[in-house]
Amino acid sequence: MARKDVKKVVLAYSGGLDTSVILKWLQTEYECEVVTFTADLGQGEELEPARAKAKLLGIKDANIFIDDLREEFVRDYVFPMFRANALYEGVYLLGTSIARPLIAKKQIEIAEKVGADAVAHGATGKGNDQVRFELSYYALKPDIKIIAPWREWDLTSRTKLLAFAEDHQIPIAKDKRGEAPFSVDANLLHSSSEGKVLEDPSVEADEAVYQRTISPEEAPDRATMVEIGFAKGDAVSVDGKPLSPAGLLTALNALGKANGIGRIDLVENRFVGMKSRGVYETPGGTILHAAHRAIESITLDRGAGHLKDELMPRYAELIYNGFWFSPEREMLQAAIDKSQEFVEGTVRLKLYKGNVMVVGRESATSLYAHDLVTFEDDRGAYDQKDAAGFIKLNALRLRTLASRKRKLPKK
Repeated sequence: MARKDVKKVVLAYSGGLDTSVILKWLQTEYECEVVTFTADLGQGEELEPARAKAKLLGIKDANIFIDDLREEFVRDYVFPMFRANALYEGVYLLGTSIARPLIAKKQIEIAEKVGADAVAHGATGKGNDQVRFELSYYALKPDIKIIAPWREWDLTSRTKLLAFAEDHQIPIAKDKRGEAPFSVDANLLHSSSEGKVLEDPSVEADEAVYQRTISPEEAPDRATMVEIGFAKGDAVSVDGKPLSPAGLLTALNALGKANGIGRIDLVENRFVGMKSRGVYETPGGTILHAAHRAIESITLDRGAGHLKDELMPRYAELIYNGFWFSPEREMLQAAIDKSQEFVEGTVRLKLYKGNVMVVGRESATSLYAHDLVTFEDDRGAYDQKDAAGFIKLNALRLRTLASRKRKLPKK
């Protein structure tokens, strides 16, 4: 792509050092008009400074977009993913992964609105986010031009970034001078910390790394009880109070934080081929995941539930690898959403020092039949003699195999 062909670019802009340097670099190297887009995904930071910084760097008001996407993020991305009980490699609740398609979608919408011919992001050439952003861009606008500065420029160190910033009068926060101790990404679902002091997986992360939770050791000595209500697989209330998707996740985050819930320290396999160590915090999501599995346990048929569990790793991998807008993810989503038709009711949980314990669940659509499972007189609801034929039929092939083994000569 020739740089002279780019006239206007929409940049995913946080207002931090990296994206501010990218903004100025685009202006100087591509000599193009830059439009900034800042998404409020509940990262917990004031976003107006990003507007002020963009204006300081020469961006016109009409070219600065700051959108509150918290409700859309939880309703249309987080909740559909949680209907699937998605976990990547058995532990990761995909907090960073699920945010990227929404940011990319909004960038493309803004690009079409303002007539931009390119989009840009600040993801490095070693990570997963470059893949997630760019697969989403291409899925939504196949002919879009993409600029990934970290794959083009020679600003390959923090020292060079700082020197570029100083040369171009880009304000630098005092805590950004020198080597940052680790990199943090956050949204309403989670925070992730990676790099620098966390790169040795044998060394325990310092308590200062944690952004969203208190330590389990410091959590209250008394358990917190919470009740979560569900309708069609989505959480709709906390302790009987109806809440919006973002409001509900915010409430669960507060409960999780106060009880030291949602910390994981993992080494994961990145899509680009390397392993990386990260410290992730998903306080509300950890509670929600446990509650959703609990309400499914009494409302979801065995066959449907087991099939969902078989599909889940593939679904989670698609999200992790950036294929949210792929036909296969949409096909899986249709099946998952169909399974949630009768997933409704309430779940009671006990939160205590980093633990989430299900203590009760009930539903008007429950498949749990007391008359069938009771050890007391079941009044003819289940004839235990029928089990003999059931077992013999299932044992037929095993008995046949055993008979063959007996006939073979001993070695």
